Amino acid sequence: MERSPKILEKQLYDIWLKQEFCQPLTTVSGEEVVVLDTGIVTPDLSGPDFKNARIRIGNLTYVGDIEIDTNYTDWKAHGHSIDNKYNKIVLHACLHNKHEQPFVYTKEGRKVHTLDLTEHIDSNKLENIEEEVHVVEQKHSQFLKCAESVVEIDYKIKEKLLSELGFKRLDKKCKRIYARLKELAYLKEMHVKEPVVGYELTRELDEREFTHEDFQDRELWEQLFYEMVFEALGYSKNKNIMLHLAQSADISFLRKLGLDDEFTERVESALYHIGGLVPELDSYPGEEIEKYVRKIEEHWDNIRRIYDAEIYDETQWHFFKLRPQNFPTIRIAGGTRIVKEILYGNLIDVFVKKITEIRNFNVLINILRSILVVKSDGFWKHHYVFDKPANGEIKYFVGVSRADEIIINVLLPYFTIYFDVFGEEALAKKVFKLYAFFQQKSENKIVHEVAENLGVGNLTKKTLYQQGMIELFRNFCSKGRCMDCEIGKMVFD
Repeated sequence: MERSPKILEKQLYDIWLKQEFCQPLTTVSGEEVVVLDTGIVTPDLSGPDFKNARIRIGNLTYVGDIEIDTNYTDWKAHGHSIDNKYNKIVLHACLHNKHEQPFVYTKEGRKVHTLDLTEHIDSNKLENIEEEVHVVEQKHSQFLKCAESVVEIDYKIKEKLLSELGFKRLDKKCKRIYARLKELAYLKEMHVKEPVVGYELTRELDEREFTHEDFQDRELWEQLFYEMVFEALGYSKNKNIMLHLAQSADISFLRKLGLDDEFTERVESALYHIGGLVPELDSYPGEEIEKYVRKIEEHWDNIRRIYDAEIYDETQWHFFKLRPQNFPTIRIAGGTRIVKEILYGNLIDVFVKKITEIRNFNVLINILRSILVVKSDGFWKHHYVFDKPANGEIKYFVGVSRADEIIINVLLPYFTIYFDVFGEEALAKKVFKLYAFFQQKSENKIVHEVAENLGVGNLTKKTLYQQGMIELFRNFCSKGRCMDCEIGKMVFD
């Protein structure tokens, strides 16, 4: 798991709240800082650390937000410079500022003073904090409570448990996908608009018995796949809003946009506007940006006439602590191209054909992976956000690692249900075996730590065991359910 930084930001928050400074505060540029009100800690940590603070810098009094980082470079690294949530920042404080940078800049381009905390915190206090952090890190270095004793458990027992949990995790995904399929069928039958099924419909939905005849409508499967892919593209931080976006701008709506050379641009326009991600720019920093934004604005003028569902807000999206490659702007660009294949490339039929015809699992996996990898093109090949070019070319909207995640979390459970619903038992079993065979290329910190603590490092590449380790940690270890775990019972009984 990711270790705590040398000085925890939480410790810096406490110092700020108590104003435990050894000398009067001054910015890196030499301006005196007087704190009139420290502000209120942001409860969900999804924006600036302190809201509604009052400070005086030089002769001017400011009311706004405070951001405290461990390193000066975190301002850009965490995406604050391109996030509207940070436009009300009036002071940026950090512990380390190697090059003594005096300012940071908000997305609006406003210059904000930086305060170097190292000069204002007593050296003994800093040493005490470092020691406290060291103790905490040592305490948590053993990721699992059973780490010291589990080495005595037979390897085969651990392998068997992880295999069972891996299959259990697949089963959970299948049940969730089937439940959503039934919900979609019921919504369509009742002519109910997304994004939610009302509470009063829940009982009727639960009591309804479905047959494969209820799922003959191709659009149900297209919508289901579209939703699941967009959720997977959202990662943990944006998966909910990506899912809601796919439910609001559903497949039937996107089909109405019509197919021609500007289809991709129109879908991007729809999704970015519905998602609330298109900025209101008074001026454009470059000809390419101006051309693209004006073009999707023109598309939206026409599209909005046929759209009557929810419009979201930029503040509902997370850019904080995301690599630019994982920004929702890039993931929507990738998702747009997958949607085009769903609608006009018979993508679901292509997957069915490949799974049905290809016997060699290694060949099949490589083909499935290659279908889901999306190379970059157009405006987003050179931009992570609307109003600023990227430093270099973006090669992929969806790379190999994310394609693997989609295969594991979407494709395999989706087609397990698909073949099961239509009575293709042999193909459903084939997908099940493919899941047990699959080896993904991406690394996972939870998997690494669980494997190290259990002493099963040789199992980390195989998806079945990876998923088992995630299931073990999330549903047993992290919840203190040691006595519900077969290994925990052996160790602690």
